[in-house]
Amino acid sequence: MCEEIVLKVYMHCNGCKDKVYKCLRCLEGVEEVVVDSENHIVIVRGKRANPIQVLERLRKKYSRNAELISPIPEPENNENNEDEALEDEPQLKVMVLKMNMHCQGCADDIKRDLERMRGVLTADPDMENSLVTVRGIVDESKLVNYIKKRLGKNAEILKQETEEEEQQQQEQQQQEVYCCKISLMRSSNNCSQHCPPHSSAQCLCISNMFSDENPLSCSIM
Repeated sequence: MCEEIVLKVYMHCNGCKDKVYKCLRCLEGVEEVVVDSENHIVIVRGKRANPIQVLERLRKKYSRNAELISPIPEPENNENNEDEALEDEPQLKVMVLKMNMHCQGCADDIKRDLERMRGVLTADPDMENSLVTVRGIVDESKLVNYIKKRLGKNAEILKQETEEEEQQQQEQQQQEVYCCKISLMRSSNNCSQHCPPHSSAQCLCISNMFSDENPLSCSIM
């Protein structure tokens, strides 16, 4: 049986899928390459395929975000080297830029040129608000200079955070929305139980939703 190497590689289009396949198919020891772009999984089969070489090839030719899932490499004895490697490993950033866009053609050009920049994974332009969300491993100053030289446009970074911080913020917002809905549902049920059905305009139970100490805060009934 051929040895099987499984990697996690972020791919957002068929072009990424083809690029991953081409950079691995000619590698020494590789007999078969299976690319699952929907699940961001790459399977490499070959009796003489080296997992470390496959991983380094992907990181060099495609993206530094490639990760080796199996086989898991043996940990090194030197713990200090591991700590230094973790500290030096760049994190995926999410940056929101302010850019002028006059039409959909401008937005398409910005998306195409930014995704060609090394280290940029995705670029999502918002033409109505003149905003562009960029995800990737790239320095913000280099990104701004690249936009000015390549597109001839000025860009201002409004927000920058890591992908983990963005996910935590989204989860927190979802939790707040959920709690707010629960509070409104409970207050509505209490109101329907205590107020007469014919005089909904005279219902005063909604005032119980607010605290006397802080009238701007909601309380769960």
